[in-house]
Amino acid sequence: MVVSIVLAMLAILVLAGAIVVYVAFPHRGKVVPHTPWVGDAMRKGVNRLHTLDDQQVRDHQRSREGQHTH
Repeated sequence: MVVSIVLAMLAILVLAGAIVVYVAFPHRGKVVPHTPWVGDAMRKGVNRLHTLDDQQVRDHQRSREGQHTH
């Protein structure tokens, strides 16, 4: 049981670290120091995911606001 908790915490820390590295470098268009392949891999992974761009988010918010004001 202790091993599973330690592994879960380790996985959480690795995921959190990956998110911090992505936000600090590739998301802003910068190269990850000493390991540019990490930034390339992160960019490729994010490009494969379905995400909303800012315009889609604004359109969705406007449509929801229109539904609430009758």
